[in-house]
Amino acid sequence: MTATRADTTHQPNGPLPPPDTGQAAPRSLIRTRLRGACLIMLALLPAVACYFTFSVWLPTDVRRYQDHVAAAPCPAHTTARQWEDCLREVRFTVDATEVHGGRNSRFKATLSGAPVGNGVLSFGDSGPLLELLRPGDQVTGTVWRGNVMALSREGVRQQSSDEPRDEPQMTAALGTFAGLLAALMLGSGSVRLVRPRSREIYGWRPYGRPLLIAMTITCLAVGFPALLLGAPWWIVPSLAVPVVACTAWLLYRHRRPAPALAV
Repeated sequence: MTATRADTTHQPNGPLPPPDTGQAAPRSLIRTRLRGACLIMLALLPAVACYFTFSVWLPTDVRRYQDHVAAAPCPAHTTARQWEDCLREVRFTVDATEVHGGRNSRFKATLSGAPVGNGVLSFGDSGPLLELLRPGDQVTGTVWRGNVMALSREGVRQQSSDEPRDEPQMTAALGTFAGLLAALMLGSGSVRLVRPRSREIYGWRPYGRPLLIAMTITCLAVGFPALLLGAPWWIVPSLAVPVVACTAWLLYRHRRPAPALAV
């Protein structure tokens, strides 16, 4: 009987590696498609945040500010109620104050002695009145819809954190950023799902990260000036969205591979 010997080809440094079966590339494409599907599903989070901002948060803040501006003083000699759609001035006694700046800043005053609005009142800063108050001081508070809008004493007035402010521009900037983030995640996920071999062009480093930075800078650069100038809130998305879209197009042109020249 003759033994059959396997034909093994050797190189000077050892046997040749096994032939490539081509399974690595399909596995890589599957992983890319799975990441794309995850990005598409995660894009729902900023999309919902954008919808909530422009359909609930922003209109509620604008309407509340307009109602506060239009509110008239409460009729004299009427009994104070917990919720009134008029401005009522009441006298408070300051029980305690808390003024701490820095990283974990806290600006609060504990009030009592009034028919409505007693309790802890928060402020955005220490001045001009809060830092002057001491326990036992008498102050006048302006109450609207059960919340203390401001405190005043001897001609010095300070708004509380509950008083409505005409600042819809930054809210619109947040909503615009959420919408743009949803579009970025949806587009990036769709490319990975449909064209997984294009991830080198539309990947995070060459395309996603620069576009995310541009989105952040654009929303802040439009939102803050609009707030300072008192521009309408719709100016923010009207300017930010075209700027980001133009940036995305420029990145696409820059990253797109040049066509091969015919020989």
